[in-house]
Amino acid sequence: MRRRIFGLLAVLLTASLALAACGTAAGPTTTDEGPFRAAFVYIGPPGDLGWTYEHDRGRQQVEAEFGDNVETTYIENVEQGPDAARVIRQYAQEGYDMVFATSFGYMDAMYEVAEEFPNVIFEHCSGYRTRDNMGTYFGRMYQPRYLSGMVAGSMTEANSIGYVAAFPIPEVIRGINAFTLGVREVNPDAEVRVVWTYTWFDPVTERDAAIALLDQGVDIIAQHQDTTEPQKAAQERGAMSIGYNSDHRAFVGDTVLTGPAWNWGPYYISTIGAAMGDGWESREYWGGMQDGLVQLADFSPRVPQAVRDLVDTATQSFLNGNDEVFCGPITAQDGSMFVAAGECLSDGEMLGMNVFVEGVIGTIPAQ
Repeated sequence: MRRRIFGLLAVLLTASLALAACGTAAGPTTTDEGPFRAAFVYIGPPGDLGWTYEHDRGRQQVEAEFGDNVETTYIENVEQGPDAARVIRQYAQEGYDMVFATSFGYMDAMYEVAEEFPNVIFEHCSGYRTRDNMGTYFGRMYQPRYLSGMVAGSMTEANSIGYVAAFPIPEVIRGINAFTLGVREVNPDAEVRVVWTYTWFDPVTERDAAIALLDQGVDIIAQHQDTTEPQKAAQERGAMSIGYNSDHRAFVGDTVLTGPAWNWGPYYISTIGAAMGDGWESREYWGGMQDGLVQLADFSPRVPQAVRDLVDTATQSFLNGNDEVFCGPITAQDGSMFVAAGECLSDGEMLGMNVFVEGVIGTIPAQ
């Protein structure tokens, strides 16, 4: 989870998020002394057109919603580790009411600082450590990934789809599996070929990985990084692609068929609103399409109406609160039973996923 470290796999195998609140309310709330002040700590630049770009769009939605009642600020390109602790601590010392840290690698730093400032509210994206004044938040991105897989599976002619993957951790593995399940729901003969880059934002490396997959004969490229380079590489080779984080069609063109995308604004607005009204509580939040946190980007004009209708029906199921992406029967890559018929993976099992499903071509490197 963002930004994830390799040690995350072992920890997440024993950790489980819950939607219910698990702490007590913390202050401060608004006062007569001025606006509520919220700070955002970013792993990359808003100009990445991906992960940080969407978080910053959420911050801007907060400003539009609350006007002069809320003051926000942000700092970009903060390294994970001691520098993160320094930045988070400085915001607390400067009197900010709330601090959001948008990378998994900030978790321990925020947990440390939260103990020092019990009257400041802290929110960490994608982690699992909480305090009375520190909550966590993330989204069920595997839902729109499944839907984007349905689009790719419907439109591939080669029955071979490439996936430029970031790090071999549960979140990425879960995304690859959900995408593949969507692909094979509509096209049981299609395969998803995986190449690992060990990057989150490295345009050159991610472009090269996409080109390597295209050289293997794939005709659609998907990915799990913050750059648009895999989509651009596909376009240049006459192939199609699936975006991620944002609506990449706006930046690349109609060869981007659709893509799973984040929508942080509603969460940031509701969370800051709760804090301003003295209603904030520490919790571990994992929201899905029903909450508006994750979504499927608009379809390219290249996507036929029949495919749109099929995906729209599945989308409505998610919006109605159904979540059956990882319900059996599901076969693992090695042919064994991954999820038995009539059973569904728990949140903890999904968060600790370390096995590929049938249809994925590639291996999960040992940690």
